[in-house]
Amino acid sequence: MAPGLKGPIDRGRATGYNGLMRVLGLDLGKRRAGVAVSDPDGTIARPLVQFRVQGRAQIVETVQRLVAEQAAGVVVVGLPLHADGTRGEQARWTEGVVAALVEALDVPVETWDERFSTDEAEEILDRSLPRGRQRKARRDMVAAAVILQSYLDAQHG
Repeated sequence: MAPGLKGPIDRGRATGYNGLMRVLGLDLGKRRAGVAVSDPDGTIARPLVQFRVQGRAQIVETVQRLVAEQAAGVVVVGLPLHADGTRGEQARWTEGVVAALVEALDVPVETWDERFSTDEAEEILDRSLPRGRQRKARRDMVAAAVILQSYLDAQHG
């Protein structure tokens, strides 16, 4: 884990979550990021928004604003590990963004294993939206909701 990172990267109990607050979930990419938010009880995740990534500072600024708007008490960032659990370039980049979020936010920042979340998001979209522009615009925020729901389920399970 990179210096300054808070929280587990494997599925398990998180340290900053108490079950009585909104949680913000992020699916970060170098071009786009998806965001999801939980209900106030921290049990159900829903897609919130997607934004175009224009650098680390812009990600931090956007997440700061969303944390304030949503009154989130924890931020969960999907960590894109390889299928065998090792970290590649994308995971290391994500850890750098997480380190910046830890420094900038007044709430705990957790990382969460996001393996196969995009595949699950695609399955959800297959059932609800035909292929095309609208579907592509929703993919990252649906993936964020998948990551966040996995995190929430582990906290309540």
